[in-house]
Amino acid sequence: MMKNKMLILGIGAALFFTSCAKDKKDGQVGEPADVVTDSTAVSQPTATDSTHVVTSAQGDTSENALDWNGTYEATVPCADCPGIKTSLTLNNDKTFSITEEYIDRKSKNEDKGSFTWDTTGSIITLKGKTANYKYKVGEGMLIQLDMDGKEITGPNKDLYVFKKK
Repeated sequence: MMKNKMLILGIGAALFFTSCAKDKKDGQVGEPADVVTDSTAVSQPTATDSTHVVTSAQGDTSENALDWNGTYEATVPCADCPGIKTSLTLNNDKTFSITEEYIDRKSKNEDKGSFTWDTTGSIITLKGKTANYKYKVGEGMLIQLDMDGKEITGPNKDLYVFKKK
């Protein structure tokens, strides 16, 4: 939805600026007319600019406004056991360590790696040897997302909320 708004804004801005070109006396289109524009319209990136890369989100985001580093814990659902006790530590240098212990089994996975923030500054993606998870970062909590980056719904959705220790 945000991409659609940016696309419409970009197309509108492009049409506005091209419609402001005035004909020279010899009939050629050239120099744009003296146009006074609103400063917000000029500073907005257009969605049609495929080379525009956002390195960090503007304004207050989870990345820059929350105390997100630390250890989070949850017991997430498991298909063939009572649950997976999970502990995830996020470090300031954008590295992580995760431990997943299967309850009532003698199975434990540990992984380390790095994570990246999305362009909105609210979602992180873990990249480890085996860990490939996405989390929405909130105040004192992480919400594990599905493979498409959407919040998990249904009766067990609260089991995917990690609390900060």
